[in-house]
Amino acid sequence: MDNETTTAPPQTQNYDASSLTVLEGLDAVRKRPGMYIGSTDSRGLVHLVWEILDNAIDEATAGYCDKIDVEVFEDGSVQVSDNGRGIPVDIQPETGLSGLELVLTKLHAGGKFGGGAYGASGGLHGVGASVVNALSSKLVAEVDRDGATHRLAFQRGVPGRFAKNGRFRKTNELERSGRLPKTVTGTRVRFWPDPEIFPAGTTIDVSQVRERIRQRCFLVPGLTVVLTYAGGEGPVTETFHSKNGLVDFVDYLTTGDGITDVLAFDGEESFTETVPVVRDGTLHSEEVQRSCRVRVALRWTADWDSRVVSFVNTVPTPKGGSHVAGFDRALTRVVNEALRESRTLKDKDENVVRDDVQEGLVAVVLVNLEEPQFEGQTKEILGTAAAQSITYSVVADGLRSWFGGAGKKVHIKRALDKVAASAKARQAARQRRDTMRKKNALASGSLPTKLADCRRHGEAAELLIVEGDSAAGPAKKGRDSEFQAILPIRGKIVNAAKATTKQVLENAECTSIFSAVGAGSGREFDLDSIRYGRVIILVDADVDGSHIRCLLLTLLYRYMRPLLEDGRVFAAMPPLHAIKVRGGAEYYTYTEDERREKEAELIKAGKKITGMSRFKGLGEMNVDELANTTLDPTSRTLRRITIDDAADAAHMIDILMGNDVAPRKAFIVENSQLLAADALDI
Repeated sequence: MDNETTTAPPQTQNYDASSLTVLEGLDAVRKRPGMYIGSTDSRGLVHLVWEILDNAIDEATAGYCDKIDVEVFEDGSVQVSDNGRGIPVDIQPETGLSGLELVLTKLHAGGKFGGGAYGASGGLHGVGASVVNALSSKLVAEVDRDGATHRLAFQRGVPGRFAKNGRFRKTNELERSGRLPKTVTGTRVRFWPDPEIFPAGTTIDVSQVRERIRQRCFLVPGLTVVLTYAGGEGPVTETFHSKNGLVDFVDYLTTGDGITDVLAFDGEESFTETVPVVRDGTLHSEEVQRSCRVRVALRWTADWDSRVVSFVNTVPTPKGGSHVAGFDRALTRVVNEALRESRTLKDKDENVVRDDVQEGLVAVVLVNLEEPQFEGQTKEILGTAAAQSITYSVVADGLRSWFGGAGKKVHIKRALDKVAASAKARQAARQRRDTMRKKNALASGSLPTKLADCRRHGEAAELLIVEGDSAAGPAKKGRDSEFQAILPIRGKIVNAAKATTKQVLENAECTSIFSAVGAGSGREFDLDSIRYGRVIILVDADVDGSHIRCLLLTLLYRYMRPLLEDGRVFAAMPPLHAIKVRGGAEYYTYTEDERREKEAELIKAGKKITGMSRFKGLGEMNVDELANTTLDPTSRTLRRITIDDAADAAHMIDILMGNDVAPRKAFIVENSQLLAADALDI
């Protein structure tokens, strides 16, 4: 290349073996925590809870534990207690360490590798407890076993004891105390996340912990988990328990009206697998006999949306894998057989496909097997080939029995009619797709009249859906009309979780959103046709605003889901307060706690606070305030909405505004004590 200049690398010291650094044990974890927990933000912090919790869940899965307590303390520490067998405390011959110290200080050490202690477990990497120890400033483990309590403490991974005055002394010796019946066993682990690893202000999201616990109780029926955390008026305790396992799980996931009962299938088969083994210092291949248990629960609903979740042992597999492939194949084949047998499909009709069969389907697929093979490091896709044929066999046998007469005739007919109708709709849609796309094209004549469009479309363009005409005025004046479009909506849109498709399409606010985005809706939604790279929800920072945001997310989740899956939906974060100080400077805060902290910080810095205003709504902001805090890409705060966020919003809308009274009553009873009086927007 002409005029290209190359620069020689800088001179360094000799690069030889002495330049290489070896990080062993927990030092490697502290040096590169992201390799083990993903990040050092709140997501990584809550991952520490998962590691300890999943160890207790494995005890329950193996049948040795039926009660787990999870406590989140105000000082940021977390304790997980179980009544399982207790981590071994005797000396491990190869290392000379107690079993407790070994588990908490050595990576890839535990009872999940040899197959003797656990048949199938969720914590497959064997690094969980030791990683938590490495990333904690302090950890205390207590084991009830062999008629006594055995205790060992750690300071940043170093074993020892803490004296009453807080001083730490290194030692490998377990502290033994008390006398217990030999039938009393269990493990308690409390850890304090290290502030040297996790930035100040990083906290554990209790709602994530709650959902994880709820999910695990569905997967391990009979297990009771008690969650305790600090609330506005003292400790809050929630108890989770599932009697019917996956059947309860499907009930929980169902957001529409069911048209069938929940079907449950359970089966187990063995298979042979070739594995590498080391014998006499040489690597050999050896065939081993494995067993795979498959449990599936499913139901068809009146909705068009499909939700199939899958697990291996207690590990979620969000991207599916061999077990889901077996489930899909069995479901599609057997439903086609039933449609032909019932003459719902005639000889001239083409077979239905997976999407037809799974319209409105809610299902949970769970397989339990030893040493599952995953694709990649994240364990999101099951790769064990035998799981496909075994899952296929269990699901196909169960469905053939149900369609063959075990199921209620009215439910069988509803399911087959729904699948047939879905297939006809798909075929009709295929014929009119070009017409539909033209209808939703970029022609300005099809755009909503109240849309203040931008001049440039594409990836850089933004559609801001704004609550109310009073806020839309300042938003239109404060936007950059080159790439920002404003679409005002009036009041609360129709509840897409409860309304029929016809009602949604007849709702003026919903159709204006569909038209503005320009990509259709439902199964006809075409991500390639969107007019804007981002959709931003801009609502008031109060209870009504949160409600409207939930309704919008429910609409997007049910009718424009690819926007969420592609990461194109955001929530603007307008401030709640403006604090003014002498000299004209202004500071914005987003919560009551943040306001109090900022005021204390300003006073400490010697700044005179001249006023504090609370924004009740976007319409109370002037053009400059709205532009600086919410519209200007260089100064605003946006939160990307994930598919899980939208699913949670849709589920909450269904609970609070759906037809079923029982879940709504249970939610109100469960949460009525959690709301502090000063949190009410009255």
